Amino acid sequence: MGDEQLQQMFSEYLEKESVFKNKELLDTSYKPDEILHRDSQIDELASILAPSLKGDDPSNLFVYGTVGTGKSLCVKHVSGELREAAEKSEESLKIVHVNCKMKKVADTEYRLSAQLARELGEEVPSTGLPTDEVYDRFFTALEEGEEDVVIIILDEIDALVKKIGDSFLYNLTRINDDLEDTKVSIVGISNDLNFTEYMDSRVKSSLSEEEIIFPPYNALELKEILLQRTEDAFHDDVLADGVVSKCAALAASEHGDARRALDLLRVAGELTERSNESQATIEFVDRAQEKIEKDRLKETIRSQPKQSKLLLYVVLKNYEEGSKLATGDIYSEYKEYANDAGVKVLTQRRVSDLIAELDMLGVINGEVVSKGRHGRTRQISVDLSDNAQDDLEDMLEETLYL
Repeated sequence: MGDEQLQQMFSEYLEKESVFKNKELLDTSYKPDEILHRDSQIDELASILAPSLKGDDPSNLFVYGTVGTGKSLCVKHVSGELREAAEKSEESLKIVHVNCKMKKVADTEYRLSAQLARELGEEVPSTGLPTDEVYDRFFTALEEGEEDVVIIILDEIDALVKKIGDSFLYNLTRINDDLEDTKVSIVGISNDLNFTEYMDSRVKSSLSEEEIIFPPYNALELKEILLQRTEDAFHDDVLADGVVSKCAALAASEHGDARRALDLLRVAGELTERSNESQATIEFVDRAQEKIEKDRLKETIRSQPKQSKLLLYVVLKNYEEGSKLATGDIYSEYKEYANDAGVKVLTQRRVSDLIAELDMLGVINGEVVSKGRHGRTRQISVDLSDNAQDDLEDMLEETLYL
């Protein structure tokens, strides 16, 4: 496409009325004025954290729930209201919020200690100091600070522990034993309901003083959450009958995820606009679901090691709709591709392990089948549309230089 054609396309886009009135309302980070269907969880959060307003030490708290159940939204809402109440009453309360999944913030013990120290006004370089010294600076900032209570919110705490272990959490939960004037409370937010089962028993007992569970939303609740935003997010008559219900039903069938429901509605609107249509129909919801799934798969695959990518490429090249591939057949093909790509050939057992990992990630489907005295084998299938499968093959070819 030439420069003139591009300029023409951009001009037409600027002149065309968008289907969206305010697309930001469909962003998962948007905080609505009213949080629907989470009154009991909000009340429980508030009652547990309220003692901090009188300078008392609130209990450590664990907040559990799968992705898209409103955990972070409710914790941010309650902590924001708590901060406002403390300012009005002139109480010395500090709330620190750390997203543990963000790289360069909390992917090492050093970075987490440094981030916590900085939040308390302490200067800490990005690298170069012993980790113990960084922790000491954080402790000093707590001890010399003016706050009576410091609440540390660790969002996606399960990701943190997977990266750095749980010894740091133990130190954090025992820190009140060494502080004289300041009290520290930990709020951990986790997508993994079984997260604490893998922690050291001492850490678990010192951290999980209180627990709040956020259940998945059902289809009716998701529909009301979407309707709360659609009036101001879209222009009138853009959404056809059944679109909101379809987005809610699809998200409810996938663990009751409000983020997925919002993403479906937003992407359906974007696809409508790109198609130069004025109304988003159920067909666009179906296309949005396929696009979101394809994008999720691509992101998952990009993060895999080269051997896993090569193995997936072999599966996709040899898979035909309705068929099932045996691990042994895949291994034979894999060896040829590995040699051509100049990659070390792994053992069949290791390849079988990688297939199992891809299965767990939802990239392929692997069904273990018994062959009697000949042992067991994993029969592999792929649940993708032809277009999605072709797109993934192209992406892998570019990545692997095949």
